[in-house]
Amino acid sequence: MSDQSATPDLVERLRLFFAAASRRDLDTLATFYASDAVLDLSDLGLGTYDGLDAIRAFVEDWFRSYAEYETSADEILRLGENVILTINTQIARLPGSSGSVRLHDAYVFLFEDGLIARHTAYRDIDAGRAAAERLAEERG
Repeated sequence: MSDQSATPDLVERLRLFFAAASRRDLDTLATFYASDAVLDLSDLGLGTYDGLDAIRAFVEDWFRSYAEYETSADEILRLGENVILTINTQIARLPGSSGSVRLHDAYVFLFEDGLIARHTAYRDIDAGRAAAERLAEERG
């Protein structure tokens, strides 16, 4: 009998997720999401995307907007069995520009069966933290 847990290390999965995003590797990013996942960017004014096809189309368009793009999770905090909060930095350069754009925000991830079921972005990090704490409490 194996001593290894069948539960994936969600923190490590998110490290790999951010690495794939920085490489703009859409195929690898898609493997992290459930087929019926929801990407909620409404707090950023960018809408909500239901299902893997809609998420992939949005992310592909997002990546295409930038000549250079890098993202990192500065902090990854597991707040419950399936709830993780990340504090992130995105740095990007628009085509034809010498300056870069920097975005510092928070993501709340809800995992089901080792896959991202819901990914919600928050412009305000404290609001993201509070949302993650509520979700973790609801999920027990």
